[in-house]
Amino acid sequence: MYEHYIGGVTVRGLGKPLTVLNPATELEVGTLLAASKDQAESALSSARKAFSGWSKLSLQQRGAWMEKLAQAIEKKREAILDVLMNETGKPLEQAEEDFEMLPRCLRYYYEEAKRMHGRIIEEEDGSCRSYISREPVGVVVGYLAWNFPLLNLGYKLGPVLASGCTCVVKPSPITPLTTLLIGSIAKEIGFPAGVINIITGDTSELAEVLNTSTIPRMITLIGSSAAGRAVIGQSNTSIKRFSLELGGNAPVIVLPDADLEQAASQLTALKFANSGQICVSPNRVFIHASVYETFVELVTNKANSIKLGWGREPLAQMGPMITAGHRDRVLGLIQEAVAQGATVKTGGQRPTGLSKGYYLEPTVIMNVQPDMRISREEIFGPVMSIMTYTDIDAVIQEANSTEYGLASYVYGSNIQELFKISDALEVGTVCINGPQYSVNLPHGGVKESGVGKDCSSYSLEEYYYLKRISIRK
Repeated sequence: MYEHYIGGVTVRGLGKPLTVLNPATELEVGTLLAASKDQAESALSSARKAFSGWSKLSLQQRGAWMEKLAQAIEKKREAILDVLMNETGKPLEQAEEDFEMLPRCLRYYYEEAKRMHGRIIEEEDGSCRSYISREPVGVVVGYLAWNFPLLNLGYKLGPVLASGCTCVVKPSPITPLTTLLIGSIAKEIGFPAGVINIITGDTSELAEVLNTSTIPRMITLIGSSAAGRAVIGQSNTSIKRFSLELGGNAPVIVLPDADLEQAASQLTALKFANSGQICVSPNRVFIHASVYETFVELVTNKANSIKLGWGREPLAQMGPMITAGHRDRVLGLIQEAVAQGATVKTGGQRPTGLSKGYYLEPTVIMNVQPDMRISREEIFGPVMSIMTYTDIDAVIQEANSTEYGLASYVYGSNIQELFKISDALEVGTVCINGPQYSVNLPHGGVKESGVGKDCSSYSLEEYYYLKRISIRK
């Protein structure tokens, strides 16, 4: 039975039983008792108590602890991977990418914090010099999405620890096990008590405590836009800052002069990675009419070659969706689109030959219209929704006609046209001729896709406030 990590020790929950299922086998892979409201309060208090000591350590001392944690995690790589694959259904290669991001983030943010220098401002008459320093904001509450348990943890834990903040992290109750394992590892190495606290359980119940408390100075979230709005609305008991990476409805614009083979390969790989359960997954694919048929055939052939499977199964490329409910929602979007005139080119069904698991065939759907729900909503599943266009200004307008603004993709050869489109898209990220995501690049959205950034020094800056110290001569 898994335990929570509060105040430097692992503790059994005092809430209701929670069972985690493997979405590929539908078998139980772990159990725990959810954290109670009182335990959430205890985690907040532990983080507040630990802040004064942790924030006063030198960056070098904090970095030494971060490296010690990274090495301890890497020593248990295979055991952690097994748990990760079991709770998410990921194939090995994708689980490895998820795993590796956590130690990478711990090391990256320590190095990046070394470059967070202060500044001296001198009055032009020489009467005063002011020193601008960065100070950690305090206790941070971090909510993690279920789709990348360790990557999401790295995005939050790295800047928390490097900046001198302390935290309460709440992983999703759907995939909490690997995150809880990190808590047990922190305990084993004697990580300073209370700096990291990890609890999970009923989201609404724990969020009520974490959001309404006046202890947190910052709340950060990876989740849906609805979850982001709820957090902001519930947190008005005190002045808090927010860093929220929320939903997306990423458009793709493929110009007639694009390298179609390159575009089809890259978009297929990204669309069906993690079974389409990625916030930056291509959602609305706009193809110029002159190359539409060729592109559809290319992506259809590539989708048909994808091998379903999970874990260490040989050649497995795409695992199941996370729950039966998530799969059924996506099937409903497909069925509704077909009823309204769309055409399934390939896929669209539960695969034959797999009696267990929440699998959905890699799906390519054509003749999608902008007013269909499959175009207006974030699919978050293995479905490539394809539309055609002829007028570039009209397709830019259509790409922007959504409440979301997280990521986008443009393929073509004319640099002037590419920059024109990039400038016009209302999104946080534009990837030209290929997706590009890395911990050193800022990631975040506009509109209902959130505020603030994950990754890069821009994210780290959000965990500090600026203090001015002025000295008159």
